[in-house]
Amino acid sequence: MSKVFLALQLTDDSRAIVEALLADNPHATLEEQPAMVKINAENSLTLKRESVSERLGRDFDLQELHLSLITLTGHIDETDDEFTLSWGRA
Repeated sequence: MSKVFLALQLTDDSRAIVEALLADNPHATLEEQPAMVKINAENSLTLKRESVSERLGRDFDLQELHLSLITLTGHIDETDDEFTLSWGRA
């Protein structure tokens, strides 16, 4: 299996996170469920701090992701500017 995903609670901030993820990862798909969203992707998924900040209209610290995060799958590579999930060699 080479799919990775993030599942987030539906909040104002998570809506901006989802918009950023879909804009920066055109291969990703959105699965909406009551009170949560799941973003699926083959091999890798990258959240960029700058993309979320633009959508929120304020600085966004990637650690804020954990306030909405329900679950995820994949190997995590995290810096101050990007949060990447990957499976195998992306």
